[in-house]
Amino acid sequence: MTPNEFLQAAITTPSPSGYEEPIQRLIRQYLDPHTQEVSIDVHGNLTATVGDQAGPRLMLAGHCDQIGMLISHIDDDGFLYAQTIGGWDPQQLVGQSMTIWTAGGPVAAVISRKPIHLLSSSEREQVVKLEELWLDMGATSADEAKAGVRVGDPVTLDLKYRPLLGDRVSGPGMDNKTGMWTVMEAIRRCAVELKQHPLACQLHSVATVQEEIGLRGAKTAAARIDPHVAIAVDVTHASDCPTIDKNRQGNIRLGGGPVIYRGPNINAKVAARLIELAEANGIDYQLAAIGRAAPNDSNALQISGAGVATGLVAIPNRYMHSAVETISLSDIEQIAKLLTLFAQNLTSDCDFIPG
Repeated sequence: MTPNEFLQAAITTPSPSGYEEPIQRLIRQYLDPHTQEVSIDVHGNLTATVGDQAGPRLMLAGHCDQIGMLISHIDDDGFLYAQTIGGWDPQQLVGQSMTIWTAGGPVAAVISRKPIHLLSSSEREQVVKLEELWLDMGATSADEAKAGVRVGDPVTLDLKYRPLLGDRVSGPGMDNKTGMWTVMEAIRRCAVELKQHPLACQLHSVATVQEEIGLRGAKTAAARIDPHVAIAVDVTHASDCPTIDKNRQGNIRLGGGPVIYRGPNINAKVAARLIELAEANGIDYQLAAIGRAAPNDSNALQISGAGVATGLVAIPNRYMHSAVETISLSDIEQIAKLLTLFAQNLTSDCDFIPG
């Protein structure tokens, strides 16, 4: 499986928070031929390991879970109702093709609401509410629906990988299967290049789980690995499209390269080292600032145990938490390169103590 085939397979593999087993099987299949060890913990985090056990422990974290839904009720007519997993804008769900992931396999469904022709004037002026939406799998009764679907089955948007012009690609789950791809591609490259570039650190690349519902996997994985240094990779809002305020979000462009964050959640020396490596190796990068604890795995990593020197690298992403999330392939390629260089240059002499 090539790196690009792995990315495409990841985007089309379901992984709602708490239901990440299918994508973890895919990651293990991809990495088993290359790394010293691939393991899955009781929480579901997948960790691939390579390098010197006597060196500093470096943890690269990219969450593999995506937002989704969860079947919560089947009515007498066979229509399905669902809770959300993660942060949804209900407007994004109206009229979407969906897939219910059951024990017997995927079941096609559509999600919609009352047609516009039947909405009252006041209803037309209101934002749709989640409870006004339902899933239709084509069943004619509750018994027919329950023969294939159970309460607690996860649901995703129709998972597609769609190339656009140039190196742009679109689909649901770019948040954060692209980040997961970068940390797994980095460890694959480190493993393949081990003879030419021996690692002086022990590298742990982790596909963390349940980030979308509270950074849960990063907390447990960091407690187990006890890293000295950690870098989280996640998506960030691209501001190079209409209606996004660059004064608030910064000038973040698809194709502009890795977004390296600075701020109180970030170890200043880790950020400086990432910038130094990018500049020394011809990697275009973008800077971003965050003045609070980040809403991603870097938050949990920084305060794990007695504290971890933490960095945050992000992938510009348009239309986050929608069916048409859009990224640039060159950005994730450059991030994989940067992470590989960081691992290959990390030694026991590196000092990340502030000051």
